[in-house]
Amino acid sequence: MTNPEPTVSADITIDAGADAVYALITDLDVLAGLAAETTAMRWTKGDAARVGARFKGSNRNGGKTWSTACTVTAAEPGRTFEFTVTSMAIPIARWRYDLEPVDGGCRVTESTWDARPGWFLPVAKLATGVGDRTAANAEHIRETLARLKARAEG
Repeated sequence: MTNPEPTVSADITIDAGADAVYALITDLDVLAGLAAETTAMRWTKGDAARVGARFKGSNRNGGKTWSTACTVTAAEPGRTFEFTVTSMAIPIARWRYDLEPVDGGCRVTESTWDARPGWFLPVAKLATGVGDRTAANAEHIRETLARLKARAEG
């Protein structure tokens, strides 16, 4: 069981409606374009953000590439999109986007929980080239939210 508190979380206010922003977040091509390490995402079970749907994520950091298997665990249009991430059946993370209406738009909170077992950390560092995953994810969330804001308001 992962910690109830996210490992990393940040939010941003976007001048666009929650439904429109949710549509961007749950469009895998758009989300892959917003994310720092992700180069592509594609549905492998189902074709839309529904609980139980699955997708593959392709990722890159410099010369390192890896893929992940993701399962949608929450999908409430205009409110929440969440998925778990595994690699070789090993739990890696949980990612969540919460949307809250505010005057003139919505607040989006992106959170992640590190679910990797301790013994897997050296393997993950070798595979991804990232030694401090918490710091990397904090920066990646800031980048993703800024890109999401630019896309939604553009």
